[in-house]
Amino acid sequence: MAAHKDNRIQSGRPHRLPASQENASIRADRPGLASRMAAARLLAAVIDKATALDALTDQQHGHPQFLALEPRDRALVRAILVTALRYRGTITALIEKRLQRPLPANARTLDHILHVAAAQMLFLDVPDSAAVDLAVSHANSDPRSRRFASLVNAVLRELGRRKERALPAALAQSTDAPGWFVERLAKAYGAERAAAILAIHRLEPPMDFTVKSDPRGWAEKLGGIVLENGTVRVGRLPAPVTELPGYVEGEWWVQDVAASLPARMLGDVNGKRVLDLCAAPGGKTAQLALAGADVTAVDLSASRLKRLAANFARLRLDAQIVEANALTYSPAKPFDAVLLDAPCSSTGTVRRHPDVPWTKSPADIEKLAGLQRRMLDHAVKLIKPGGAIVFANCSLDPLEGEELIDGFLADNPGFAIDPVERADVPETAPFLSGRGWLRTTPEALRVESEALSGCDGFFAVRLVRHG
Repeated sequence: MAAHKDNRIQSGRPHRLPASQENASIRADRPGLASRMAAARLLAAVIDKATALDALTDQQHGHPQFLALEPRDRALVRAILVTALRYRGTITALIEKRLQRPLPANARTLDHILHVAAAQMLFLDVPDSAAVDLAVSHANSDPRSRRFASLVNAVLRELGRRKERALPAALAQSTDAPGWFVERLAKAYGAERAAAILAIHRLEPPMDFTVKSDPRGWAEKLGGIVLENGTVRVGRLPAPVTELPGYVEGEWWVQDVAASLPARMLGDVNGKRVLDLCAAPGGKTAQLALAGADVTAVDLSASRLKRLAANFARLRLDAQIVEANALTYSPAKPFDAVLLDAPCSSTGTVRRHPDVPWTKSPADIEKLAGLQRRMLDHAVKLIKPGGAIVFANCSLDPLEGEELIDGFLADNPGFAIDPVERADVPETAPFLSGRGWLRTTPEALRVESEALSGCDGFFAVRLVRHG
């Protein structure tokens, strides 16, 4: 009987590449190498330093190594990073299975090089040979990983040879999320629903547009469908957002369908003074202004308010814009209604932001829940007697939603939940609890195809002040 062949590669005894291959691989000007090096550097910032991916890849203020790239290479880096994060558990399992022993604890650069290459080989339309060769070049270019260049070559080539059978098995066994996140989802929603949420997090999300008018007409122009609340949903965009029909004319703005529901929970706001706290970038502010409200938009960030102002100029809408702290903002007179979309852990947006589970922690959730409660305690002082406040955020964690509101009501007997009725906002019906608050989860919205299904996770509740 033939002896069993162990295909795992040793990580503790690196071997040198043939001289011709090594010399060819360390050219710093090799096409494609700069973008892969940038991807690994940014992946390190996300995983090792908990830096938000959006900040790293911002087109104006992002990481210098990212900004140094051409637009096409920036798009590739972003695609690699989103994919590497979305499937991080699966990629980790496949790499580890091909090693006889774990990578050295201090070999972080090596780990990121392998993940960047594996993401391309397993999920992106990049030839295996190109991904492997560039990864080897990258390893050779960095003194911290040079001695592992042959290991990179061996692991990735073995991965490429066996991916057709290995990938489906790895996907079936992985949750592609850190343990703390999986545990909190299961505790909040049960194992079956948590699994469905984790599964849809793997899919690229569609793009939603809130349109000023004629949803069906804009669905035709943009190549999408119309959801129940009039949101236009598009799968793969035919062009960048700024080049789509209606952008320059200000006929629509990008806004997930779930994010559009809290503003509608304020009811008829025509002619009313409405405060939008933590307003930027302004999607909900635009909804309120379009509905005829006299809106005051407050945010602490000057740069985010600048973006809000630019959006409103394009949309040809009006609002009073105020740079202020939501914890201390003190208007001259109270408002008829307040919308507080509070800063949160953003765990409801993982499908769009797959870095979130890897950059947040349970401690972050507790800290943010405390901040939200302080904001709500202040916000309720800014409405008239009988006025309404909608508290909302894009977290899936009950600590930032249901539990927070239960604690608030226990401490504030002068307030009560004003239950949202199906007749008030019909499109909220599938997401309403028995107590009248709204809870969307990413897997809950199903339409004609899996690719067009899903939504952000949101919590929202309408509170009223008596007397």
